[in-house]
Amino acid sequence: MERIGFVGIGNMGRPMSANLAKAGFPLTLYDANPQAAKAHAADIGAASAATLSEFGAACDVVVTMLPTGRIVREVMLDGGLAAALAPGSMLIDMSSSDPIGSRDLGPLLAERGIGFVDAPVSGAVPRAVAGTLTIMLGSDDPALSERAKPVLMAMGNRVFETGTLGTGHAMKALNNFVAAAGFAAVAEALIVAGRFGLDPKVAVEIMNVSTGRNFSTENVFAQHVLTGDFATGFALGLLAKDVGIAADLADAMGQTLPIVDETNRWWQAALDRLGGTIDHSAAFKAWQGED
Repeated sequence: MERIGFVGIGNMGRPMSANLAKAGFPLTLYDANPQAAKAHAADIGAASAATLSEFGAACDVVVTMLPTGRIVREVMLDGGLAAALAPGSMLIDMSSSDPIGSRDLGPLLAERGIGFVDAPVSGAVPRAVAGTLTIMLGSDDPALSERAKPVLMAMGNRVFETGTLGTGHAMKALNNFVAAAGFAAVAEALIVAGRFGLDPKVAVEIMNVSTGRNFSTENVFAQHVLTGDFATGFALGLLAKDVGIAADLADAMGQTLPIVDETNRWWQAALDRLGGTIDHSAAFKAWQGED
């Protein structure tokens, strides 16, 4: 089995790397917090590296799960990981990265003999723990896709090949834009409903057996917003980032799309008011005018 290196031991990276270890891959961890990587490695029976140079020497395939594509690029190029990897190595970026940035990074890594595929995920922490993430795979080389799949299937149960390099990251952002737009539409409807005297719980019940039904009505509002729980496990900053990526992609494609633009403004306003660490479902409170 190929030696796997995993970068980013956060809320998602922790269970994803645990599932790689469970699948039997020789695994080395690296994180900006070396102690966190060392402790998690001890928990799951993996190794950890204190430096990117040491880490690169221990890996054939690197998996990154980092906050942004910019950080992925910094780790690979500025941080020296690409220089530490042997020719023939491969990067699998599972972060929610900018798709245009991913396409720009691909040739730079190819010059160093490093293959690159993008493979962002959908499913959040519960499905990361269960190993049932949905994975969107973008690649310019079918051989790299086939090489990546056994690694990806240790963390997910469905891999969709989306097309060329960057299309996985584009699909992740566009999916989350649609989810964010649906949430915003339900929120607006309930704000109006409440001010007209409708019971929001009844309104959501009706939507869930009518044509207004969507993921947000069935799950987020019913289970987290109307209960006051606000604990879906998906941070506001992460969703706002993905919506921003979708809006930037639309601009880069020369498309003026009002729903993308307005959804981006809504979520950025909630982010400015509440901060990025709060659960994304709490955006409803900001839009209602509550703290």
